[in-house]
Amino acid sequence: MNAPLVQRQLEPACSSDTASATPNQRDVSAAPDGTPGDWQRRVARAFSRAAPRYRELARAQMAMAETLWPHLPDHAERILDLGCGPGDLTRRVAERYPDASVLGLDLSAAMLAQARQTLVQQTPTQQTPARPAQDDRGTEPRRQEASPHPRATACAWVCADAQALPLADASLDLAISNLAIQWCPDLEQVLAELHRVLAPGGRAVLNTLLPGTLAEIGQVWRQPGKASGVLDFASLDDHRRAVLSRPWAATAFEQRAERFYYPDLDAVMASVKGVGAQVARPGARLSRQDIRQARARYEHLRRPEGLPVTYQRLTLILDR
Repeated sequence: MNAPLVQRQLEPACSSDTASATPNQRDVSAAPDGTPGDWQRRVARAFSRAAPRYRELARAQMAMAETLWPHLPDHAERILDLGCGPGDLTRRVAERYPDASVLGLDLSAAMLAQARQTLVQQTPTQQTPARPAQDDRGTEPRRQEASPHPRATACAWVCADAQALPLADASLDLAISNLAIQWCPDLEQVLAELHRVLAPGGRAVLNTLLPGTLAEIGQVWRQPGKASGVLDFASLDDHRRAVLSRPWAATAFEQRAERFYYPDLDAVMASVKGVGAQVARPGARLSRQDIRQARARYEHLRRPEGLPVTYQRLTLILDR
């Protein structure tokens, strides 16, 4: 992405904390309480802690990202990946559009560090035998050296808030986002910003989540008089109203339940907490009894494929 397009970075909201998340940490609660800045910091912290293992645990997120591809235009030169995480989708988009400049934007500095590493691949500079450690002349063989991805120079990274994009008006042809905007308290502001930065004829293709997402998790952790800990997702009507607040040339909505299966409760919770989507109950830390009860409740939901986790995916296709 050409530098002038990035007008400002919102560094104070970005967390570089990369410590591993533990089951009892409550970095992100069920709803964005407190000030907007506090919510941003908590979201950034949770995803920064998840960054080192994100790719390992984000099977559901990666699968849902595939649903974006059929809606992408044939041509685009200036592209934004909003909430890019560790940059896998950013890299693939850069490969799909070989003449484009691509900007990956995320609230988490640690995710962006992972994204930069994504564009470095290990490439042997010389074929060497695995053994012995020295070659026939008694010298050590050349080590594998890191070489940049062929499209590395086409990608840039910025730590910023989706509700205040540091981009010029009408500076993009395409904006994509996979499961990021549900973390933004002001949905209408996010869509207003996308409308602002897209040029006439540009397109936004966004995956987000609706109520009913993680319903099984909410069910097994729910206790009388206490919140389940699942994020309070905006409704379909909320999304329609937010879209209608700006004069898009054309809009389309695609809604589908996506279900994934895991062998046990630990794997279920790792699939959510391990990618930064903390769902711990507000209030006291979980006791061993809480965990035993949740494990037993989830077993009642078991299917032959495993323990289910449902996501209510909503794809927005918005033409400027």
